[in-house]
Amino acid sequence: MKAFVMREIGETAIVEKERPEPGPMDAIIEPTEGLICTSDCHTVHGAIGERENLTLGHEVVGVVDEVGSEVEHFEEGDRVAIGAITPDWNSLAAQDGHPSQSNQALGGWKFANVKDGTFAEYVHINDADGNMAKIPEGVTDHEAAYVADMLSTGFAGAERGDIPMGGTVAVFAQGPVGLMATKGAELQGAGRIIAVETVPERKELAREYGATDVVDFGEVDPAEEIMDLTDGEGVDVAIEALGADETFQDCIKVAKPGGTVSNVGYHGEGEFRHIPRAEWGVGMSEIDIVNDLCPGGRLRIQRLLRLLDQGKVDPTKMTTHEFEFDDIQEAFEMMETKEDGMIKPLIHF
Repeated sequence: MKAFVMREIGETAIVEKERPEPGPMDAIIEPTEGLICTSDCHTVHGAIGERENLTLGHEVVGVVDEVGSEVEHFEEGDRVAIGAITPDWNSLAAQDGHPSQSNQALGGWKFANVKDGTFAEYVHINDADGNMAKIPEGVTDHEAAYVADMLSTGFAGAERGDIPMGGTVAVFAQGPVGLMATKGAELQGAGRIIAVETVPERKELAREYGATDVVDFGEVDPAEEIMDLTDGEGVDVAIEALGADETFQDCIKVAKPGGTVSNVGYHGEGEFRHIPRAEWGVGMSEIDIVNDLCPGGRLRIQRLLRLLDQGKVDPTKMTTHEFEFDDIQEAFEMMETKEDGMIKPLIHF
């Protein structure tokens, strides 16, 4: 089969690999649609260290090609969505309520980390009953591809922030995760949502997804502007959706005493993140700092698919480009630079 791989740090290619085989609790799917994530670019540039001929990708939907002998809920031909994070559901971390961390820190993150990812003609799914969900008839494969990561991660930013009904929220960066955090904040009942972004198309999408205010960080200091907009009070929840030291600090600066900083950004560079001492109340402002790794699992995916089926959110507005699998190298290179206003590229298998 063909697979798009990271040969080594800084180098990618389409290569031939052996078709995977399922264990008793696993499945093999044949992908139909997939999405490229910026975190794939981080991986290729060494964010998680050396990898050799590792298949990239973690956002995919497809059709079940084969199931293991112990799989109960799926059969050949089922149209399914798979989480980007595929936990071991019998792990102690899962039993303790943290399945994304199964067996080690970030242990639920398997695709394109510790096992081959989803940019291939066949994909292996561990613990299939726990990590796949059937796609409703009313949901397209294009829509469903977004539940793997962008909806789950972005919405988690809002959920972990525990937004009070009518509360105030600032979302730093309006890439795909930030846009879904903005939409998630709206669905959570936020009364005011301040989106931070400078790219015109992303600013427009932020408003479509529920932002009541947009702060352009290319024109003003975003933390100062948010404090002005809130009459010096700050926000109930600040969501970091970029993964940068500066935006993390800004979240601390704008979170009100007793508020929450909810981090869903991928911090792929640098050894440390800094906390501004004064705005943190010299360590005693009662600001909670929480984070999450893209919740996965069949129940989570089913709930997200339900939102799509009921028309509560349309993630396909973020799809700016479409490519055939044979052209994935070009798509990947464009995603690295965000060339031609790229937000999210859809890959047709």
